[in-house]
Amino acid sequence: MAVSSEDDFHYSSNSTYRTASSSLRADQEALLEKLLDHPSPGLQRPKDRFSGTYIIFFSLGIGGLLPWNFFVTAKEYWIFKLHNCSIPATREKPEDSDILNYFESYLAVASTVPSVLCLMANFLLVNRVPIHVRVLASLVVMLAIFVVMTVLVKVDTSSWTHGFFAVIIICMVILSGASTIFNSSVLGMTGSFPMRNSQALISGRTERAKHLIGKLRGFVALPVACTVLSALHVIILLIFITALRGGGMGGTISAVASLVDLAASSDVTDSALAFFLTADVFLSLCIGLYLLLPRLEYARYYMKPVWPAHVFSDEEQPPQDCPNAPLVAPRSSDSPTPPLRPILKKTASLGFCVIYLFFITSLVFPAISANIESLNKGSGSLWTTKFFVPLTTFLLYNFADLCGRQITAWIQVPGPRSQVLPGLALLRTCLVPLLVLCNYQPRVHLQTVVFQSDIYPVVFTSLLGLSNGYLSTLPLIYGPKIVPRELAEATGVVMSFYLYLGLVLGSAFSTLLVHLI
Repeated sequence: MAVSSEDDFHYSSNSTYRTASSSLRADQEALLEKLLDHPSPGLQRPKDRFSGTYIIFFSLGIGGLLPWNFFVTAKEYWIFKLHNCSIPATREKPEDSDILNYFESYLAVASTVPSVLCLMANFLLVNRVPIHVRVLASLVVMLAIFVVMTVLVKVDTSSWTHGFFAVIIICMVILSGASTIFNSSVLGMTGSFPMRNSQALISGRTERAKHLIGKLRGFVALPVACTVLSALHVIILLIFITALRGGGMGGTISAVASLVDLAASSDVTDSALAFFLTADVFLSLCIGLYLLLPRLEYARYYMKPVWPAHVFSDEEQPPQDCPNAPLVAPRSSDSPTPPLRPILKKTASLGFCVIYLFFITSLVFPAISANIESLNKGSGSLWTTKFFVPLTTFLLYNFADLCGRQITAWIQVPGPRSQVLPGLALLRTCLVPLLVLCNYQPRVHLQTVVFQSDIYPVVFTSLLGLSNGYLSTLPLIYGPKIVPRELAEATGVVMSFYLYLGLVLGSAFSTLLVHLI
C-alpha cells in the first residue's frame, strides 16, 4: 500500500489537497497564491471525525436540488391534476387546453428567470446578509413550498384548474429562486474548506432535471409558437433548456425513482405523494444537518470569519517592486459588494473549462442521446422499447457522472493552471459526432447510421457522463480556492454563472443540431 508523506500535501487557509506526484507540484502551486492566515504553530488542524463534515456537505448537495427534480419528475401527476382529477392520467393533449399542452414550457420559464435573477442577487448579498441566514432561509422556504404541494396532492382541483396552475407556477418561481441561493451560497462556503468537502457537495448536487429539455426543444421548434412569441420569450425558454440537465447523486436518485415508478405503474397521486413526502423529509434533514455543522470542531476551524477584501483602484496600485502582490488585501471595513474584476481575472481559464464542458454536455444530452433508439426496437421486448432510453440515457449518464465526480475525491489532476485541463475539455467535442452517428431518430437530412450496435450509445453515453463529472468538478472546486478566502463565497456564485452560460449556449445550439440531423 502506498504511503503519502506530509510533503505530498499542500495546505492553505482555503484548501488542502494531495498531489499526484512531485512533478505536478509546480502546476498546483496556483492554489497557494492567496492571502494566507496561517494557524499558529501550536494550533493543530482538527480531523473530520467519522467524515461528519463530508457527509453533511454531500447531503446538502443532494438536498439542494433533489426536491426540484422530484417536483418536475411527477409528470403524470401534473397531467392528471390539470386535465381532470376524476379520470386516469393520459399523455393525450386536450384540444382546448393551452395550459396542458405547454405546461412544461411554462414551468421552464418560471424556473429559469428567478434562477438567473437570484444568482445576481446572491452575489450582491454576499457581504450584506450572513451566509447562515441565506442558507437556512432558503431551506425553510423550499420546505414550506413542498409542504403546500404535499397537502394539495389529495385535494380535488378539477373545479379550479387555472387557480391550481397559478399556484404551481408561483411555487416553482419561489422554489427555483430559493434553490439557486442555497446552492450558490453553500458552494461558496465550501471554498473555505479542503477540496474533499467541495467535492462532496458537487457529487451530491445536480443541475436540474434533464428530461424536460426534449419537451421544451419541441415547443421552441414549433413554427407557430416561434412566430407568436417575442424574441425575449424565446431566449428565456432557451435559457431554461440549459438549466435542465442532471448529474451527481441527486440526478441518479431521480432517474432511479423514475424507473421504479415506470415499472410499478402505481396510482399517480400515490406516486406524487411519495415524491413530495420524500422531499419534505430530506429538506427537514438538511436543515438539521446544517444546524449541526457549526457544532463540529472540524467545521468550526474552517468557518472562522475573515476580513472582507479590498480591491486596489486604478489610482491606488500595489507597489511595482512586488510582482507577486495579491489582487486583494484585507481591510477593516466591510465591502458592500464583492469585487468582480479580480474574481473574473483569476478564474478566466477555469471559467472557460466550465463553460465549454457544459456547452458540449447540454448540446447532446438529452437532446441527442434521449432520441437514440435501439436497433432492435422492432423485436418488441421491454428492453428495446420501454427501458432502453431510461436506462442507457438517464440512469447510465447520471451514474457515470456521479462516478466521475467521486473520483475527484482521490485524484485532482490536472491542476488549476494546467493547460491540459482546457485541452481535455476541448477533446470532448469528438463525442458530439459519435452520438449523432448512432441510431438517432427521426433522421431527415443525415440518413447514415454508422454505429450498427446498441453497445455504442452505451459506451459513448458513459464517456460523456464520466468526463463531465470528473472534468467539471475540478474547475468548480478549484475556483473558490485560487482566490483569497474572503472572496471564496462570491467566487462560488461566479462559477455558477459560468455553468449557466455553458448550459445556455449548449442548449440553444442543440436545437440547431437536431434540425441539421
